[in-house]
Amino acid sequence: MAVGTHGESFMETDPPAPRSARPGGAGGGLDGGAANGSAGAREGSGRDLAGLARVAGRIRDAVESVIEGKPKAVRLALTVLLAEGHLLIEDVPGVGKTMLAKALARSVDCSVRRVQFTPDLLPSDITGVSAYNQELREFEFKPGPVFANIVVGDEINRASPKTQSALLECMEERQVTVDGTTYALEPPFMVISTQNPVEMEGTYPLPEAQRDRFTARISMGYPDPAAELEMLDAHGGSSPLDRLTPVAHASDVRDLIEVVRRQHVAASVRQYAIDLVTATRKHPELRLGASPRATLHLVRAARAWAALDERDYVLPDDVQELAVPVLAHRLLPTAEAQVERRRPEQVVADLVRRLPVPSPGK
Repeated sequence: MAVGTHGESFMETDPPAPRSARPGGAGGGLDGGAANGSAGAREGSGRDLAGLARVAGRIRDAVESVIEGKPKAVRLALTVLLAEGHLLIEDVPGVGKTMLAKALARSVDCSVRRVQFTPDLLPSDITGVSAYNQELREFEFKPGPVFANIVVGDEINRASPKTQSALLECMEERQVTVDGTTYALEPPFMVISTQNPVEMEGTYPLPEAQRDRFTARISMGYPDPAAELEMLDAHGGSSPLDRLTPVAHASDVRDLIEVVRRQHVAASVRQYAIDLVTATRKHPELRLGASPRATLHLVRAARAWAALDERDYVLPDDVQELAVPVLAHRLLPTAEAQVERRRPEQVVADLVRRLPVPSPGK
């Protein structure tokens, strides 16, 4: 693992670009623009990160009031939100996959739509449809549930590939095209989907193109006995979701995203992310490695992970921490690896241990 105490060597050393030239434009951030010059930019960045930590902390606490004993899963979900990504939650039944998705959605005061994926669901049930208005004597567009800030797709692998493909355009391009007309989706936009890897009867595995659009895949896992005991107390009489109220607005999330975009990533850290992804394409146990989109998602997620630690620069540790949840679901093992029960998660973990970590200052 990289040594966090040497983080100053991965900080931005050159004078930063003017705020108007950076993502988000002038005056971006939670607390306004920074003063001119390197010192002023650093001070403004510190204020932005402090504001991010406060808002993100409120969202995290709200979600954890519903999800007992899963702080890492909650942090990963929050990281994907701030990285402008999409989240795939995959685990066995009854461990809180849908509960996590709904808790995150309800913690933010924004539009939320839930879709229960079934074999008879049609693409137009997701994207919307043009219907003929007899009074106006013209067709008008009826938006589908995808026109929301947070879309919760429950059991996504129960829908047909035709219906699953309805999410491809909106997840990558933040837009929907129906009958030749393109409609933009309002930011922030996030798809949180769940799927069950055990009950495979009547399901359709997600195609590689669909899986590649998810920034990260997480598993909830079973809670430890103490957390399960707390769950019995909290969920015994009523669902904590019924008492959950929004603790942030959609505009707050947009501000947080702008702060994350300004996170500095040193050239050596960017090269380290590229080396890690490239190694998956050459690995003998994988017949499909990670895509260039995976590299982009990895760096974006690392920016968000660092921001949650109130750092305005990314460490190799951040890349290592996120390598498995961001990369593993995109990889396809060879037949030999499947026979030996070698999972993509193990391959990525081995690569993280073997690849040399960039030295501070280089």
